[in-house]
Amino acid sequence: MAHRLFEGKEHAAAYWKYRISPSDHLIQQVLDFLEKQKGRPFDLAVDVGCGSGQGTVLLANHFTSVIGADVSPAQLEVASEHAKRPNITYSQSAAEQLPCADSSVDLVTAMSSFHWFHGPRFLQDAHRVLKPRGCLALLNYTMDMELSRPGCCSHALNQVCREFYAALQPYRSPHLGPRSMDLYRQTYESLPYPEKEWHECVWVRRSMPLSSYMGMVESFSSYQTLLREDPQQASSLSQDILHRLLSVMDATSPETEVVVGVKYYYLLACKPEGV
Repeated sequence: MAHRLFEGKEHAAAYWKYRISPSDHLIQQVLDFLEKQKGRPFDLAVDVGCGSGQGTVLLANHFTSVIGADVSPAQLEVASEHAKRPNITYSQSAAEQLPCADSSVDLVTAMSSFHWFHGPRFLQDAHRVLKPRGCLALLNYTMDMELSRPGCCSHALNQVCREFYAALQPYRSPHLGPRSMDLYRQTYESLPYPEKEWHECVWVRRSMPLSSYMGMVESFSSYQTLLREDPQQASSLSQDILHRLLSVMDATSPETEVVVGVKYYYLLACKPEGV
C-alpha cells in the first residue's frame, strides 16, 4: 500500500523551508541519461510525490512542460506558492494513478518519495505513461548527513549527529525497513529494463545555518512521529542536540553557518521500445 505522510500545513511549510533538493549536477546526470537513451526534444516530465516542488522546479528549465503530482493538498499549496514556473502544472494525484495519457511522458522522476509508494503499482503506471525510450529516475538520500565547519572537529560534530539519528531510529516507519537504499537497490535489480544504471555515494554539500540543519532533520518522518507521540521528548531531544552541536562548534548562535553533506543514491532506467 501507499503511505500518506507530510500532509499537514505546518509540515509542508517546513518541508519547503528546510529540505535539500538535488544538485544541478545530479539533475544533469538524469538529463544526460535521458538524452543518451531517447534524445531530444524533452517535452514532458512528471515529478511524482513532488511535495513542495523543490525538485519539480529544477526540471522546468529543461522541459516544455512539467507536472508535479502529489496526494497532499497542503504540499501542493506550498508548491504553487513557492515553486511556480509558467510551464509547471501541479496535480493532486496518487503515484499509482498518474494524470497522463499512455506513452506521453519523456521522464518520470520521484525525488525522495518512491519509498512511500506502492512500488509495483507505481512502476506499472510509470511504464504506462512513458514514451518508448522514455526514462525513469528514482532518487533518494540517506539520513546520515554529515556536518563540517572550518576550524571545527568534524568527528566530534558528527558523533553528535549520529546520536541524533540513533535516537530517531525507533520512530522510523516499519514500512521503510532499516535502510531505504535496500528498497531502491532491489527495485533496480528487479526492473525488467535492459538499459539501466545504479549510482550511490553521490555527495551534495550545502552551506546553511545550523538552525536549518535542525529543521531539516525535524521534517523527517521519524522526528514527526516522535513529535506526535511525545512533543516534550521531541523538543528536549532537539534542544539537547542543538546545544551540544553549538558547544562543539564553540558558537552561541543557531544561525552559525555549517556545511551539510547529503549522500544521494539513484537509479535510472529506460523503457524499451515495443513493450
